[in-house]
Amino acid sequence: MEYIKQSITFKMKEPTVLSLGKFDGLHRGHELLIAYMAEKKEERKDLKAVIFTFDMPPKEKVQNIPAQVLTTNQEKVKLFESRGVDCLIECPFTKEIMCMEPEDFIEKIVISLNVKYIVVGTDFHFGYKRRGNYQMLLKYAKQYGYEVKVVDKMQEDGRDISSTYVREEITLGNMEKANKLLGYMFFVEGIVLHGKKLGKAILGIPTINLIPPEDKLLPPFGVYVTVTEWKGKKYPGITNVGCKPTIEGKHPVGVETHLFDMSEDMYGAEVKVSFLSRVRAEQKFESLESLKSQMEQDIQYARRYFSAKKICSMEQL
Repeated sequence: MEYIKQSITFKMKEPTVLSLGKFDGLHRGHELLIAYMAEKKEERKDLKAVIFTFDMPPKEKVQNIPAQVLTTNQEKVKLFESRGVDCLIECPFTKEIMCMEPEDFIEKIVISLNVKYIVVGTDFHFGYKRRGNYQMLLKYAKQYGYEVKVVDKMQEDGRDISSTYVREEITLGNMEKANKLLGYMFFVEGIVLHGKKLGKAILGIPTINLIPPEDKLLPPFGVYVTVTEWKGKKYPGITNVGCKPTIEGKHPVGVETHLFDMSEDMYGAEVKVSFLSRVRAEQKFESLESLKSQMEQDIQYARRYFSAKKICSMEQL
């Protein structure tokens, strides 16, 4: 997949089918847009599937509100590539772009990207003060020689599936519901860091530690049933999200995972931790012995969870 970033100058020679938006989380509603793009590619073999998004949530720049994202830019690249997208354009959200009239935005995008088909949802807005919408795209379609596919919002439990909906469920710790909306397990990626090795040395329960990106949305502090991917393999385990309140000193927010029946050295490795279910809230214990006892109970809970789900192989996840 071609990945274009840090530039507002982009051009495609091949004819394209295009979808535009924030695509935070790449949930099931987004997957529907990509499915229509794939359908057009099948009809016209010469088309390239292009996704146009911004390098930051526009609200962060317009309203000066720091954003917590479901998927970081790095994570988006991998997700789009795995779904057959030919080109991802991550356009800087500059003042020029922010103040561009929607009519000018259409002209720039359609001509630069040789657009023949545009696939968007009914809630898509663009341009200065979000004045542009799918009706405007339809209005200019004949003038610029493209077709528009407007996709109705997919629903779950009578509500539109959206990044906001997913974010609400994750914020509440409802990982099963969030994963159902996403169509895959919510995950955090990072490099395994050297810690103080308290888990192995003192508690006898070895863990791997990640420091998540600052802009990554995390579920509430607590313990979760998780699956960790490393070198193409998946390992069941439990993960604590939080600041280790029982351990003396100040600790950054971390993602600390104990992998079942696995003792290989993973320091410096890039891993992906996916969240299946919340076990309990993070808490401060009176002693390390109490912490160890609770962790052992958490491990047994998670093992029963996997057994109850009748997951015989991690490849089923």
